[in-house]
Amino acid sequence: MIHFILNPNAGTNSPQKRARIINLLQAIPNSKIWQTERVNHASELTKQAITEGASKIVAVGGDGTINEVASSLLYSHIPLGIIPMGSGNGLARHLGIPFPFEKALNKALYGTIIGIDAGKWNDRPFFCTAGIGFDAYVAAHFAKRGKRGFFNYVYSSVVSLRSYRPIEIKGKGPTFSFTVANANQFGNNAYISPESDLQDGQLESIYIKPGSFWTIANLGISLFRKNLPYNPLVTISSIKSLHIDAPEGIPYHLDGESLLLQLGTIEITILPSALLVIK
Repeated sequence: MIHFILNPNAGTNSPQKRARIINLLQAIPNSKIWQTERVNHASELTKQAITEGASKIVAVGGDGTINEVASSLLYSHIPLGIIPMGSGNGLARHLGIPFPFEKALNKALYGTIIGIDAGKWNDRPFFCTAGIGFDAYVAAHFAKRGKRGFFNYVYSSVVSLRSYRPIEIKGKGPTFSFTVANANQFGNNAYISPESDLQDGQLESIYIKPGSFWTIANLGISLFRKNLPYNPLVTISSIKSLHIDAPEGIPYHLDGESLLLQLGTIEITILPSALLVIK
């Protein structure tokens, strides 16, 4: 049986579109639909779907929903299908999953199953990107704002750029941002690590040094032009594991979800071929 785990609050879809999506899913033979109601609910529902013998589980939502479902499917034989409905949809974009609902549904039902890597940030998996510094600061502002969509994210980025101060990473000094990438982008075709490969058994660490307001603003343009690695403020390295020390209590993000760093010690590792996905 195919289990769909739907986040009804993902993205900026209207109530009418959500109702239409549910009707389309209900028409799929031998399937079951679950709807999330709170944070971490998708993870709970995935575990329940596994106990009910799901043959595949399809996440219908954004990167946060996908992270919760995928985290519960690590090293299982059950493939993850993705129907992107979030604000960024970084993993779906990297995998080339189409955005029109019917096309994404068809891909989830009949696409090719492949194995991909996952990253681990302390005890939490991630599948797209994770990091501290400016990107995490923006994610925190975006989450507090409570409004979804690309233009609201741009707004949070511009506002954050005016008030943000670089963080201190031991051994690196002042740091504008530090990101670990499994996929090649944050979402919305903002390529933080254009050469990242979901199947190469390694992650990319991206350190960005502080700069003037305009040089940092130019970095934002570079994200969309896929030429960020050539900027002199940027250092990208391929890693399998990494230990860093950073200030406690600062924001960090996992696949766009805003969190607070409880400990200053961060252990990052690669989980090779840890997840089956449909593309």
